[in-house]
Amino acid sequence: MLKFKPLALALALSSSTGFVFADDQPGTTLKDFFTAAINYSPAIKAAEEQWHAADARLRYATGQMLPQVNAGANVTQNTYAYNVGGPKQDYSGQNYSLQLSQVLFNWQAFASRSQASLQDNQYESQYYAQLALTLTVIADNYLTVLQAEDALASMKSELEAITNQVNGIQKMYDLQLAKITDLYHGQAQLAATQAQLVVAQSDLNIARESLHANSNLDVGPLKRLPDAAPVVPLQGSQEEWMQKARANNKQIEAARFALQAADKGISIREGAYMPKVSLIAGRQRSDVGYNNVSLGTQTDNGYVGVDFQIPLFAGGSNRALVREAESQRNTADAQLKQTVLDVQDRARTAYFKVKSGESRIDAARKLLDATSTSYTAMKRGFELGTVTSVDVLNALRDQFHAQRDLQQARYDYIRYSLVLLREAGTLSASDLEQASNQLNAPALSP
Repeated sequence: MLKFKPLALALALSSSTGFVFADDQPGTTLKDFFTAAINYSPAIKAAEEQWHAADARLRYATGQMLPQVNAGANVTQNTYAYNVGGPKQDYSGQNYSLQLSQVLFNWQAFASRSQASLQDNQYESQYYAQLALTLTVIADNYLTVLQAEDALASMKSELEAITNQVNGIQKMYDLQLAKITDLYHGQAQLAATQAQLVVAQSDLNIARESLHANSNLDVGPLKRLPDAAPVVPLQGSQEEWMQKARANNKQIEAARFALQAADKGISIREGAYMPKVSLIAGRQRSDVGYNNVSLGTQTDNGYVGVDFQIPLFAGGSNRALVREAESQRNTADAQLKQTVLDVQDRARTAYFKVKSGESRIDAARKLLDATSTSYTAMKRGFELGTVTSVDVLNALRDQFHAQRDLQQARYDYIRYSLVLLREAGTLSASDLEQASNQLNAPALSP
Protein backbone atom coordinates (compact mmCIF):
# COMPACT_ATOMS: atom_id res chain seq x y z
CA MET A 1 0.00 0.00 0.00
CA LEU A 2 1.06 3.55 -0.68
CA LYS A 3 1.75 5.19 2.65
CA PHE A 4 1.33 8.82 3.68
CA LYS A 5 -0.97 9.54 0.77
CA PRO A 6 -1.97 13.15 0.28
CA LEU A 7 -5.57 13.85 1.16
CA ALA A 8 -6.85 12.50 -2.12
CA LEU A 9 -10.41 13.55 -1.56
CA ALA A 10 -9.37 17.16 -0.98
CA LEU A 11 -7.38 17.18 -4.21
CA ALA A 12 -10.20 15.54 -6.14
CA LEU A 13 -12.70 18.03 -4.80
CA SER A 14 -10.62 20.99 -5.89
CA SER A 15 -8.79 19.88 -9.03
CA SER A 16 -11.70 19.31 -11.38
CA THR A 17 -13.07 22.84 -11.11
CA GLY A 18 -9.95 24.83 -10.34
CA PHE A 19 -11.27 25.58 -6.87
CA VAL A 20 -8.80 27.40 -4.64
CA PHE A 21 -9.45 27.49 -0.92
CA ALA A 22 -8.91 30.84 0.80
CA ASP A 23 -8.81 30.96 4.58
CA ASP A 24 -9.95 34.58 4.77
CA GLN A 25 -13.13 34.05 2.74
CA PRO A 26 -16.38 32.71 4.22
CA GLY A 27 -17.67 29.44 2.83
CA THR A 28 -20.62 29.53 0.46
CA THR A 29 -20.67 26.06 -1.13
CA LEU A 30 -20.65 22.58 0.30
CA LYS A 31 -17.30 22.00 -1.41
CA ASP A 32 -15.81 24.92 0.53
CA PHE A 33 -16.69 23.29 3.81
CA PHE A 34 -15.54 19.83 2.68
CA THR A 35 -12.10 21.17 1.84
CA ALA A 36 -11.88 23.26 5.01
CA ALA A 37 -12.85 20.29 7.18
CA ILE A 38 -10.23 18.04 5.57
CA ASN A 39 -7.56 20.63 6.29
CA TYR A 40 -8.77 21.40 9.83
CA SER A 41 -10.48 18.42 11.45
CA PRO A 42 -8.56 17.29 14.59
CA ALA A 43 -10.23 13.87 14.28
CA ILE A 44 -8.83 13.41 10.76
CA LYS A 45 -5.38 14.57 11.87
CA ALA A 46 -5.42 12.19 14.85
CA ALA A 47 -6.43 9.27 12.61
CA GLU A 48 -3.70 10.20 10.14
CA GLU A 49 -1.03 10.30 12.87
CA GLN A 50 -2.20 6.93 14.21
CA TRP A 51 -1.72 5.56 10.70
CA HIS A 52 1.76 7.10 10.53
CA ALA A 53 2.65 5.57 13.91
CA ALA A 54 1.45 2.14 12.72
CA ASP A 55 3.59 2.49 9.61
CA ALA A 56 6.60 3.31 11.79
CA ARG A 57 5.93 0.20 13.90
CA LEU A 58 5.85 -1.87 10.71
CA ARG A 59 9.23 -0.46 9.66
CA TYR A 60 10.61 -1.24 13.11
CA ALA A 61 9.32 -4.82 13.02
CA THR A 62 10.78 -5.30 9.55
CA GLY A 63 14.11 -3.88 10.67
CA GLN A 64 14.34 -6.45 13.47
CA MET A 65 14.61 -9.23 10.86
CA LEU A 66 17.31 -7.53 8.81
CA PRO A 67 21.06 -7.84 9.52
CA GLN A 68 22.19 -6.10 12.71
CA VAL A 69 25.69 -4.61 12.74
CA ASN A 70 27.37 -3.40 15.93
CA ALA A 71 30.79 -1.87 16.42
CA GLY A 72 32.63 -1.38 19.69
CA ALA A 73 35.89 0.12 20.88
CA ASN A 74 37.62 0.75 24.17
CA VAL A 75 40.92 2.22 25.25
CA THR A 76 42.20 1.37 28.74
CA GLN A 77 45.05 2.28 31.02
CA ASN A 78 46.07 -0.80 32.99
CA THR A 79 48.29 -1.67 35.97
CA TYR A 80 49.46 -5.26 36.23
CA ALA A 81 51.36 -7.10 39.01
CA TYR A 82 52.34 -10.75 38.56
CA ASN A 83 52.39 -11.44 42.31
CA VAL A 84 50.61 -9.56 45.04
CA GLY A 85 53.01 -6.93 46.28
CA GLY A 86 55.37 -7.62 43.39
CA PRO A 87 56.55 -5.15 40.77
CA LYS A 88 53.81 -3.41 38.80
CA GLN A 89 53.64 -2.84 35.09
CA ASP A 90 51.68 0.07 33.62
CA TYR A 91 50.49 -0.17 30.04
CA SER A 92 47.67 0.99 27.77
CA GLY A 93 45.38 -1.30 25.85
CA GLN A 94 43.08 -1.00 22.84
CA ASN A 95 40.25 -3.24 21.75
CA TYR A 96 38.10 -2.90 18.59
CA SER A 97 35.26 -5.17 17.53
CA LEU A 98 32.70 -5.48 14.74
CA GLN A 99 29.80 -7.93 14.93
CA LEU A 100 27.08 -8.87 12.46
CA SER A 101 24.02 -10.95 13.32
CA GLN A 102 21.19 -12.19 11.13
CA VAL A 103 18.01 -13.82 12.34
CA LEU A 104 17.57 -17.29 10.89
CA PHE A 105 14.58 -18.36 12.94
CA ASN A 106 12.67 -16.25 15.45
CA TRP A 107 8.95 -16.97 15.45
CA GLN A 108 8.15 -13.98 17.63
CA ALA A 109 9.94 -11.59 15.27
CA PHE A 110 8.20 -13.08 12.22
CA ALA A 111 4.77 -12.92 13.87
CA SER A 112 5.42 -9.38 15.16
CA ARG A 113 6.16 -8.23 11.63
CA SER A 114 2.92 -9.81 10.36
CA GLN A 115 0.97 -8.23 13.22
CA ALA A 116 2.48 -4.79 12.51
CA SER A 117 1.47 -5.11 8.84
CA LEU A 118 -2.12 -5.94 9.83
CA GLN A 119 -2.23 -3.05 12.30
CA ASP A 120 -0.92 -0.73 9.60
CA ASN A 121 -3.82 -1.80 7.38
CA GLN A 122 -6.20 -1.40 10.32
CA TYR A 123 -5.23 2.21 10.97
CA GLU A 124 -5.33 3.01 7.27
CA SER A 125 -8.94 1.79 7.17
CA GLN A 126 -9.74 3.75 10.31
CA TYR A 127 -8.30 6.88 8.72
CA TYR A 128 -10.55 6.60 5.67
CA ALA A 129 -13.52 5.73 7.88
CA GLN A 130 -12.91 8.92 9.89
CA LEU A 131 -12.50 10.93 6.70
CA ALA A 132 -15.85 9.71 5.35
CA LEU A 133 -17.54 10.27 8.71
CA THR A 134 -16.23 13.83 8.99
CA LEU A 135 -17.36 14.76 5.49
CA THR A 136 -20.86 13.36 5.96
CA VAL A 137 -21.11 15.23 9.26
CA ILE A 138 -20.13 18.42 7.41
CA ALA A 139 -22.79 17.72 4.78
CA ASP A 140 -25.35 17.19 7.55
CA ASN A 141 -24.30 20.48 9.22
CA TYR A 142 -24.56 22.33 5.91
CA LEU A 143 -28.01 20.92 5.15
CA THR A 144 -29.13 21.68 8.70
CA VAL A 145 -28.20 25.33 8.17
CA LEU A 146 -30.16 25.42 4.90
CA GLN A 147 -33.13 23.77 6.56
CA ALA A 148 -32.99 26.24 9.45
CA GLU A 149 -32.77 29.18 7.04
CA ASP A 150 -35.76 27.89 5.08
CA ALA A 151 -37.72 27.33 8.29
CA LEU A 152 -36.94 30.85 9.48
CA ALA A 153 -37.94 32.38 6.14
CA SER A 154 -41.15 30.34 6.16
CA MET A 155 -41.89 31.44 9.72
CA LYS A 156 -41.43 35.08 8.79
CA SER A 157 -43.79 34.70 5.85
CA GLU A 158 -46.29 32.87 8.04
CA LEU A 159 -46.03 35.56 10.71
CA GLU A 160 -46.65 38.28 8.13
CA ALA A 161 -49.65 36.44 6.68
CA ILE A 162 -51.16 35.74 10.13
CA THR A 163 -50.58 39.35 11.18
CA ASN A 164 -52.49 40.56 8.15
CA GLN A 165 -55.26 38.09 8.84
CA VAL A 166 -55.52 39.08 12.53
CA ASN A 167 -55.57 42.77 11.59
CA GLY A 168 -58.46 42.00 9.25
CA ILE A 169 -60.32 40.14 12.00
CA GLN A 170 -59.69 43.08 14.37
CA LYS A 171 -61.25 45.51 11.90
CA MET A 172 -64.24 43.24 11.41
CA TYR A 173 -64.61 42.84 15.16
CA ASP A 174 -64.53 46.62 15.59
CA LEU A 175 -67.40 46.76 13.10
CA GLN A 176 -69.11 43.95 15.02
CA LEU A 177 -68.80 41.65 12.01
CA ALA A 178 -66.60 39.03 13.77
CA LYS A 179 -66.86 37.20 17.06
CA ILE A 180 -64.49 37.87 19.95
CA THR A 181 -63.55 34.18 20.00
CA ASP A 182 -62.31 34.45 16.39
CA LEU A 183 -60.14 37.40 17.37
CA TYR A 184 -58.75 35.56 20.41
CA HIS A 185 -57.98 32.53 18.28
CA GLY A 186 -56.12 34.65 15.75
CA GLN A 187 -54.14 36.45 18.45
CA ALA A 188 -53.20 33.14 20.05
CA GLN A 189 -52.00 31.75 16.75
CA LEU A 190 -50.04 34.94 16.14
CA ALA A 191 -48.34 34.65 19.54
CA ALA A 192 -47.52 30.99 18.91
CA THR A 193 -45.96 31.85 15.55
CA GLN A 194 -43.90 34.62 17.13
CA ALA A 195 -42.60 32.15 19.71
CA GLN A 196 -41.78 29.64 16.96
CA LEU A 197 -39.92 32.38 15.10
CA VAL A 198 -37.66 32.94 18.11
CA VAL A 199 -36.96 29.20 18.29
CA ALA A 200 -36.27 29.09 14.54
CA GLN A 201 -33.76 31.94 14.83
CA SER A 202 -32.04 30.14 17.70
CA ASP A 203 -31.93 26.89 15.69
CA LEU A 204 -30.32 28.74 12.79
CA ASN A 205 -27.67 30.29 15.03
CA ILE A 206 -26.84 26.90 16.54
CA ALA A 207 -26.69 25.24 13.12
CA ARG A 208 -24.33 27.91 11.75
CA GLU A 209 -22.07 27.60 14.79
CA SER A 210 -21.93 23.81 14.43
CA LEU A 211 -20.92 24.12 10.78
CA HIS A 212 -18.25 26.66 11.66
CA ALA A 213 -16.96 24.59 14.60
CA ASN A 214 -16.51 21.44 12.51
CA SER A 215 -14.87 23.20 9.56
CA ASN A 216 -13.19 26.26 11.12
CA LEU A 217 -14.66 28.25 8.22
CA ASP A 218 -16.96 31.25 8.55
CA VAL A 219 -20.44 30.65 7.18
CA GLY A 220 -21.35 32.96 4.32
CA PRO A 221 -24.50 33.09 2.17
CA LEU A 222 -24.91 29.41 1.36
CA LYS A 223 -25.81 27.94 -2.01
CA ARG A 224 -29.11 26.11 -1.90
CA LEU A 225 -31.04 23.24 -3.41
CA PRO A 226 -33.10 24.46 -6.39
CA ASP A 227 -36.85 24.03 -6.13
CA ALA A 228 -36.89 22.00 -9.33
CA ALA A 229 -33.98 19.73 -8.37
CA PRO A 230 -34.78 16.19 -9.59
CA VAL A 231 -34.88 13.22 -7.26
CA VAL A 232 -32.65 10.43 -8.57
CA PRO A 233 -34.19 7.09 -7.59
CA LEU A 234 -32.03 4.77 -5.52
CA GLN A 235 -30.70 1.80 -7.46
CA GLY A 236 -30.25 -1.65 -5.92
CA SER A 237 -32.14 -3.74 -3.41
CA GLN A 238 -31.75 -3.64 0.36
CA GLU A 239 -29.76 -6.87 0.36
CA GLU A 240 -27.38 -5.53 -2.30
CA TRP A 241 -26.66 -2.49 -0.13
CA MET A 242 -26.21 -4.68 2.94
CA GLN A 243 -23.69 -6.81 1.04
CA LYS A 244 -21.80 -3.68 0.02
CA ALA A 245 -21.68 -2.57 3.64
CA ARG A 246 -20.38 -5.94 4.85
CA ALA A 247 -17.76 -6.07 2.09
CA ASN A 248 -16.60 -2.44 1.82
CA ASN A 249 -17.34 -0.54 5.01
CA LYS A 250 -14.07 0.86 6.36
CA GLN A 251 -15.02 0.40 10.02
CA ILE A 252 -15.76 -3.28 9.42
CA GLU A 253 -12.55 -3.59 7.42
CA ALA A 254 -10.56 -2.04 10.29
CA ALA A 255 -12.21 -4.38 12.80
CA ARG A 256 -11.34 -7.40 10.61
CA PHE A 257 -7.69 -6.33 10.50
CA ALA A 258 -7.78 -5.81 14.28
CA LEU A 259 -9.04 -9.39 14.74
CA GLN A 260 -6.32 -10.78 12.46
CA ALA A 261 -3.72 -8.75 14.36
CA ALA A 262 -5.05 -10.17 17.63
CA ASP A 263 -4.63 -13.69 16.20
CA LYS A 264 -1.02 -12.82 15.46
CA GLY A 265 -0.71 -11.59 19.04
CA ILE A 266 -1.44 -15.12 20.24
CA SER A 267 1.16 -16.45 17.82
CA ILE A 268 3.72 -13.97 19.16
CA ARG A 269 3.14 -15.13 22.74
CA GLU A 270 3.29 -18.78 21.77
CA GLY A 271 6.56 -18.07 19.99
CA ALA A 272 8.19 -17.65 23.41
CA TYR A 273 8.24 -21.46 23.64
CA MET A 274 10.17 -21.83 20.38
CA PRO A 275 13.94 -21.71 19.80
CA LYS A 276 15.74 -18.70 18.36
CA VAL A 277 18.49 -19.17 15.81
CA SER A 278 20.80 -16.44 14.52
CA LEU A 279 23.87 -16.32 12.32
CA ILE A 280 26.72 -14.42 13.98
CA ALA A 281 29.92 -13.15 12.40
CA GLY A 282 32.51 -10.86 13.95
CA ARG A 283 36.01 -9.56 14.01
CA GLN A 284 38.04 -8.27 16.94
CA ARG A 285 41.42 -6.53 17.13
CA SER A 286 43.13 -6.17 20.51
CA ASP A 287 46.51 -5.77 22.15
CA VAL A 288 45.14 -6.87 25.54
CA GLY A 289 44.84 -10.54 26.39
CA TYR A 290 43.01 -12.58 28.98
CA ASN A 291 42.32 -10.74 32.25
CA ASN A 292 43.75 -7.56 30.74
CA VAL A 293 47.27 -8.98 30.56
CA SER A 294 49.47 -7.09 28.14
CA LEU A 295 50.36 -9.18 25.09
CA GLY A 296 52.80 -6.69 23.68
CA THR A 297 51.49 -7.40 20.20
CA GLN A 298 48.16 -6.91 18.43
CA THR A 299 45.89 -9.85 17.68
CA ASP A 300 43.09 -10.17 15.13
CA ASN A 301 40.31 -12.60 15.84
CA GLY A 302 37.53 -13.40 13.37
CA TYR A 303 34.66 -15.80 13.88
CA VAL A 304 31.45 -17.08 12.23
CA GLY A 305 28.90 -19.11 14.11
CA VAL A 306 25.28 -19.93 14.83
CA ASP A 307 23.66 -18.82 18.05
CA PHE A 308 20.94 -21.20 19.25
CA GLN A 309 18.71 -20.46 22.24
CA ILE A 310 15.79 -22.48 23.56
CA PRO A 311 13.64 -21.46 26.53
CA LEU A 312 13.21 -24.04 29.27
CA PHE A 313 11.24 -22.40 32.07
CA ALA A 314 9.99 -18.83 32.65
CA GLY A 315 7.98 -19.26 35.84
CA GLY A 316 4.62 -19.49 34.04
CA SER A 317 4.84 -15.94 32.67
CA ASN A 318 4.71 -17.09 29.04
CA ARG A 319 1.49 -19.04 29.63
CA ALA A 320 -0.06 -16.01 31.31
CA LEU A 321 0.82 -13.86 28.30
CA VAL A 322 -0.77 -16.41 25.96
CA ARG A 323 -3.99 -16.30 28.00
CA GLU A 324 -3.95 -12.50 27.84
CA ALA A 325 -3.52 -12.58 24.06
CA GLU A 326 -6.39 -15.08 23.73
CA SER A 327 -8.68 -12.76 25.71
CA GLN A 328 -7.62 -9.82 23.53
CA ARG A 329 -8.41 -11.90 20.46
CA ASN A 330 -11.87 -12.76 21.82
CA THR A 331 -12.46 -9.08 22.56
CA ALA A 332 -11.50 -8.14 18.99
CA ASP A 333 -13.86 -10.83 17.66
CA ALA A 334 -16.75 -9.46 19.73
CA GLN A 335 -15.94 -5.91 18.62
CA LEU A 336 -15.98 -7.01 14.98
CA LYS A 337 -19.40 -8.60 15.40
CA GLN A 338 -20.73 -5.48 17.13
CA THR A 339 -19.28 -3.25 14.40
CA VAL A 340 -21.01 -5.34 11.73
CA LEU A 341 -24.32 -5.08 13.58
CA ASP A 342 -23.96 -1.30 14.04
CA VAL A 343 -22.98 -0.70 10.42
CA GLN A 344 -25.80 -2.86 9.09
CA ASP A 345 -28.28 -1.07 11.34
CA ARG A 346 -27.14 2.35 10.11
CA ALA A 347 -27.06 1.20 6.49
CA ARG A 348 -30.52 -0.35 6.77
CA THR A 349 -31.93 2.80 8.35
CA ALA A 350 -30.33 5.00 5.69
CA TYR A 351 -31.62 2.71 2.92
CA PHE A 352 -35.21 2.94 4.12
CA LYS A 353 -34.88 6.69 4.68
CA VAL A 354 -33.67 7.19 1.11
CA LYS A 355 -36.19 4.76 -0.35
CA SER A 356 -39.11 6.30 1.50
CA GLY A 357 -37.70 9.76 0.83
CA GLU A 358 -38.62 9.50 -2.84
CA SER A 359 -42.29 8.95 -1.98
CA ARG A 360 -42.10 11.39 0.92
CA ILE A 361 -40.97 14.24 -1.33
CA ASP A 362 -43.69 13.47 -3.86
CA ALA A 363 -46.33 13.28 -1.11
CA ALA A 364 -45.05 16.51 0.48
CA ARG A 365 -45.32 18.33 -2.87
CA LYS A 366 -48.87 17.11 -3.31
CA LEU A 367 -49.72 18.12 0.26
CA LEU A 368 -48.28 21.60 -0.31
CA ASP A 369 -50.34 21.99 -3.49
CA ALA A 370 -53.44 20.78 -1.67
CA THR A 371 -52.96 23.07 1.35
CA SER A 372 -52.25 26.04 -0.94
CA THR A 373 -55.46 25.34 -2.84
CA SER A 374 -57.31 24.90 0.44
CA TYR A 375 -56.04 28.22 1.77
CA THR A 376 -57.07 30.01 -1.42
CA ALA A 377 -60.51 28.42 -1.19
CA MET A 378 -60.86 29.33 2.49
CA LYS A 379 -59.99 32.95 1.82
CA ARG A 380 -62.64 33.08 -0.89
CA GLY A 381 -65.15 31.34 1.36
CA PHE A 382 -64.42 33.83 4.14
CA GLU A 383 -65.09 36.69 1.75
CA LEU A 384 -68.41 35.07 0.86
CA GLY A 385 -69.22 34.39 4.50
CA THR A 386 -69.32 30.60 4.18
CA VAL A 387 -66.33 29.89 6.45
CA THR A 388 -64.96 31.50 9.58
CA SER A 389 -61.67 33.26 10.16
CA VAL A 390 -60.59 30.28 12.24
CA ASP A 391 -60.87 28.09 9.14
CA VAL A 392 -58.72 30.56 7.22
CA LEU A 393 -56.04 30.64 9.92
CA ASN A 394 -55.95 26.86 10.15
CA ALA A 395 -55.62 26.58 6.38
CA LEU A 396 -52.82 29.16 6.43
CA ARG A 397 -50.99 27.24 9.17
CA ASP A 398 -51.36 23.97 7.28
CA GLN A 399 -49.92 25.54 4.13
CA PHE A 400 -46.76 26.75 5.83
CA HIS A 401 -46.32 23.48 7.74
CA ALA A 402 -46.56 21.59 4.45
CA GLN A 403 -43.96 23.93 2.96
CA ARG A 404 -41.51 23.21 5.77
CA ASP A 405 -42.20 19.46 5.58
CA LEU A 406 -41.29 19.49 1.89
CA GLN A 407 -38.06 21.37 2.59
CA GLN A 408 -37.07 18.87 5.29
CA ALA A 409 -37.92 15.89 3.06
CA ARG A 410 -35.68 17.19 0.26
CA TYR A 411 -32.72 17.82 2.57
CA ASP A 412 -33.17 14.47 4.34
CA TYR A 413 -32.98 12.70 1.00
CA ILE A 414 -29.53 14.15 0.30
CA ARG A 415 -28.43 13.63 3.90
CA TYR A 416 -29.33 9.94 4.04
CA SER A 417 -28.07 9.27 0.53
CA LEU A 418 -24.58 10.29 1.65
CA VAL A 419 -24.91 8.27 4.87
CA LEU A 420 -25.91 5.19 2.85
CA LEU A 421 -22.90 5.59 0.57
CA ARG A 422 -20.65 6.02 3.60
CA GLU A 423 -21.93 2.92 5.37
CA ALA A 424 -21.71 0.93 2.13
CA GLY A 425 -18.05 1.95 1.86
CA THR A 426 -18.52 3.43 -1.62
CA LEU A 427 -18.51 7.15 -0.81
CA SER A 428 -16.13 8.82 -3.27
CA ALA A 429 -14.93 12.29 -4.15
CA SER A 430 -17.28 12.33 -7.14
CA ASP A 431 -20.25 11.63 -4.84
CA LEU A 432 -19.29 14.54 -2.60
CA GLU A 433 -18.72 16.86 -5.53
CA GLN A 434 -22.04 15.84 -7.05
CA ALA A 435 -23.78 16.68 -3.78
CA SER A 436 -22.03 20.06 -3.75
CA ASN A 437 -22.91 20.79 -7.36
CA GLN A 438 -26.53 19.89 -6.69
CA LEU A 439 -26.71 22.78 -4.22
CA ASN A 440 -26.32 25.56 -6.77
CA ALA A 441 -29.29 27.87 -6.24
CA PRO A 442 -28.62 31.44 -5.05
CA ALA A 443 -28.54 32.10 -1.31
CA LEU A 444 -31.60 33.49 0.46
CA SER A 445 -31.79 37.24 0.72
CA PRO A 446 -30.90 38.45 4.23
